[in-house]
Amino acid sequence: MIKKYFKNIGPGTLVAAAFIGPGTVTICTLAGVNFGFNLLWAMLLSIIATIVLQEMAARLGIISQKGLSEVIREEIKIPFLKHFITLLILAAIVVGNASYEAGNISGGILGLETIFGEFNFVIGGLSINFMSLIIGVIAFVLLYIGNYKFIEKALVTLVLLMSFSFVITAVITQPNILEVLKGMFVPKFPEKSLLTVIGLIGTTVVPYNLFLHASLVKERWKNKEDVSLAKTDTIISIILGGMVSMAIIISAASIPSKDILNVADLAKGLAPLYGEFAKYFLALGLFAAGITSAITAPLAAAYVAQGCLGLKGNMQSKSFKMVWMIILLLGVIFSSIGIKPIEIIKFAQVANGMLLPIIAGILLWIMNKKNVLGTFVNTKTQNIFGFVILAISIFLGAKGIMKVFGLL
Repeated sequence: MIKKYFKNIGPGTLVAAAFIGPGTVTICTLAGVNFGFNLLWAMLLSIIATIVLQEMAARLGIISQKGLSEVIREEIKIPFLKHFITLLILAAIVVGNASYEAGNISGGILGLETIFGEFNFVIGGLSINFMSLIIGVIAFVLLYIGNYKFIEKALVTLVLLMSFSFVITAVITQPNILEVLKGMFVPKFPEKSLLTVIGLIGTTVVPYNLFLHASLVKERWKNKEDVSLAKTDTIISIILGGMVSMAIIISAASIPSKDILNVADLAKGLAPLYGEFAKYFLALGLFAAGITSAITAPLAAAYVAQGCLGLKGNMQSKSFKMVWMIILLLGVIFSSIGIKPIEIIKFAQVANGMLLPIIAGILLWIMNKKNVLGTFVNTKTQNIFGFVILAISIFLGAKGIMKVFGLL
């Protein structure tokens, strides 16, 4: 059974690699530090919602043998609506991933610097972080090879390393199992926790992962009979990713100090309490989280750009490579010289806040179209879960946009 799973492991793990980036690690750290185990239920809810939506995206990719953006272009017949949604997808995912890429690389840098210290050099009065160049080169090499199976194996290895690192850290802190279970299954809203709950769900149920998953499964599987394999891969991989997020919350909950702003601070805080091992495991996990997201974000943007613009080709095509190269290059530049493109990130957050409910709604609509999926359309149960998640995504999207404009 285990051997069979590892043989078929793939796109689902890449999706888990994509949603456990430095942003997720940071929000999970803050959730644990500020609210203990009380918000573990929000992560459990996020895992269920992610499994439901990602399973739909994977099923669509295998049956149609098309990416989600391609199907949207074909199925929406009203020109104005088609152009608006296409522009929104491009803005949220291509521009968004370009602005978030610096954060992905910076997260990986924090992991390395926790172990090795800082390495900066000055050129013409400009201080450049050497670590960001290292991460950029690793990501470039993996993407440039352009072989899906090779990228898949590299990311699966990194995800397993990340999972091992964070889970071991959580075990080292010896949490109270009964309190952990209460936090998971008894929803609580401690004072000032609403934005953290929104953050936990928003960093797990990610719009670009729906596009990434639909595109990746058709690289891996070509037959309708493979839908069950994709479903198993999705469920196990996202549960594994969710365990990583929960492990970070559990680790952070054991720290008495509140002066922790990110996982690098957490690593330093754990060291005097649980020994240097905790610090190194956490730093290694953060490095893996940063580099996996630094690879999957440009990959998703390239798939989306191809689908939205109607470009043909695979991972080896010039247009595909051009998109991910631009996004990776921007990320390396912004992170290496310490620039934070705040206005672009705000714009991307607004676009993403609008995109998730729209795409969740469109996905539900498409998943009930027999001309696209035949007998693989949604069941009643899948639709009920889907509509509940759609309602949650509308709430999150509205809150996220209000937060950006300072209304919350």
